[in-house]
Amino acid sequence: MISIIRGILEQGFIYGIMALGIYITYCILDFPDLSVDGTFPLGAAVTAILLSLGWNPWLALVIAFGCGAAAGFVTGIFHVKLRITDLLSGILTSTALYSVNLMVVGGTALLSITKAKTIFNSGLAALFPEAVSKYVPLIIIFLLAMVMKFLLDWYLKTRSGMLLRATGDNETMVTSLAKDSGKVKIVGLMIANGLVAAAGSVLCQQQRYFEISMGTGMLVMGVASVIIGMALFGKIPVIKPTLIVIFGAIIYRGCLSLAINFGVNPNNLKLLMTIIFLIALVSRRAVDGKGGSDR
Repeated sequence: MISIIRGILEQGFIYGIMALGIYITYCILDFPDLSVDGTFPLGAAVTAILLSLGWNPWLALVIAFGCGAAAGFVTGIFHVKLRITDLLSGILTSTALYSVNLMVVGGTALLSITKAKTIFNSGLAALFPEAVSKYVPLIIIFLLAMVMKFLLDWYLKTRSGMLLRATGDNETMVTSLAKDSGKVKIVGLMIANGLVAAAGSVLCQQQRYFEISMGTGMLVMGVASVIIGMALFGKIPVIKPTLIVIFGAIIYRGCLSLAINFGVNPNNLKLLMTIIFLIALVSRRAVDGKGGSDR
């Protein structure tokens, strides 16, 4: 049971990093960004190829974030400069990234990095005593999630972060202040997709492989995590939204893991994800006391 809980927490915090990115697009910008289905495996692909070449795993994580941000920039350009709808912009980027990800890893759909150094067996990991070796991955993932959460909290309090929130609430007002709301959207998409790609990088290093389809359903998972967190903890004012979405990701992963451990066929996992998502939507509407927006 302890190993199951440890696995749920590890996966939950990893997907919590991704949920932070979804929080920016879904809750702040009200932008249905489907490109995350491509940027998540992009972060994993970049990490896998760099680690297989002997690069520092922490540097690979930073580069993965940068590549995800670049993908978010492309989505932003599609939407802001080329006037393509938000939904279609994400679809175009995600579709293109499928081929890009394959090119990054040399055309293979599966790349194993079992012999490579990762953030879990080198550097910071070596500082922990042998007695807690089983918990080192969880500790490192937790610290990463908290660092990214606090950095996002800090950013949202800056002038740029306030403009980002204002753009999502009232784009017309931002324009009236002589600010380019399009550029603000692009920055938000870059940060969001950078976080999603970073989550892909961490998952790749934890599982020690890249698989081309590992990004399938990431938007659904991320939005479900946000909605579950908001439904359960959104009425508690002392908990910040960034922490709430991480809690939501842990609960979501916990539901999936427990279902599998109780005998649910892994082939039915996507169906289960959809059911959990629907329950989260209905619960959020019930908590909010309205049947309108799912934002």
